[in-house]
Amino acid sequence: MSSVGYSNQELCFEQGPIRPPSEAKSLLVRITRNCPWNKCLFCRTYKGTTFSLRSLEEIKRDIETIKKIYDEIKAISWKLGLKGNVTEEVVHYLYHNPEEYSSGFLSVAMWLYYGEGSVFLQDGNNLMVKTSDLVEILTLLKNTFPEITRITSYARAKTIATQKTLEELQALRAAGLSRVHIGLESGSDKVLALIRKGVTAAEHIDAGRKVKEAGLSLSEYVIPGLGGKKLSQEHALETARVLNAINPDFIRLRTLRVVAGAGLDEKEASGEFEPISDEETVGEIRLMVEHLEGIDSYLVSDHILNLLEEVEGKLPEDKGKMLASLDLFLALSFEEKCNFRLGRRASIYRTLADLKNQGLYQQVDKALKQIMAPDGDGLEEVIDELTKRFV
Repeated sequence: MSSVGYSNQELCFEQGPIRPPSEAKSLLVRITRNCPWNKCLFCRTYKGTTFSLRSLEEIKRDIETIKKIYDEIKAISWKLGLKGNVTEEVVHYLYHNPEEYSSGFLSVAMWLYYGEGSVFLQDGNNLMVKTSDLVEILTLLKNTFPEITRITSYARAKTIATQKTLEELQALRAAGLSRVHIGLESGSDKVLALIRKGVTAAEHIDAGRKVKEAGLSLSEYVIPGLGGKKLSQEHALETARVLNAINPDFIRLRTLRVVAGAGLDEKEASGEFEPISDEETVGEIRLMVEHLEGIDSYLVSDHILNLLEEVEGKLPEDKGKMLASLDLFLALSFEEKCNFRLGRRASIYRTLADLKNQGLYQQVDKALKQIMAPDGDGLEEVIDELTKRFV
């Protein structure tokens, strides 16, 4: 029981299903439910759900609940002799007492423990919410938690291009919004039509430039492999063209994994879509990176489905380094490529440098020989099963 008479198990606030990997240490505050478009053929996150706007009063109550949890966690810290500091000991205390504290306590405690002060607004397209309501939410968050350093959100480019003015985006920035995450996916109109993204390359450029002009940080997400074999080259070149036109702060890679129930799997089954291999994906990324010109974006390979985590750097100065990493994989022998692919998907390797670790290499090689034996499961089948863990 809390110090003001309510049960700590009753203190709960709503959270959505996903957030970007870069927001792993953020406090999650749900503004809308699910995705208003929900037609993209590569994504099944919100399939079978209905989009809805949460009321302003609901969101305010959640923020008030988070503040109550925050205060209770601070009180627990004092009781443990930690003077209000949220340490590993506080997190462990909450984790081992789930019958007394709701899951919201652990979420807030982890946020305080990391101490980065970042907040991520869920779900898929919060900028369709009325600007005055968003300003009120942002202001309340900043006033309630002075330690907040950054507030970010997903948004659809179509919404920004067609429904939000530059002045509205500037008002959101002034109220505390720091960064917008946009799923570019591809800069090719053919690929965007194939996957039913519901936005054009021109609208992507318009939205991205508007976000930047408003003074907001912009992360654009790219899906290598999304054009399949037929549109691979166009996907790479057109995506580079659109990114060059936008100059986002971050370019984040999310390698395609065709998942059952999203829609693209049906196109694969019919032969309309043919996925590209890991080696072809590396080549596609190389072609895109090679054609990134005149921008100062930071490119990040921060998703477990990406084969080469080390492809990361600031443009233009790190472009050569990133191309060298891609070329290093492409120059490997067939056996080395197979070894690295298996080791990476089995979470034994992180980067190509791990191939030099003879102990790890021999461990993977032994497994690879069993897999490739006549009675083995086959490398592609094993890798396919391994990557299912990540989506």
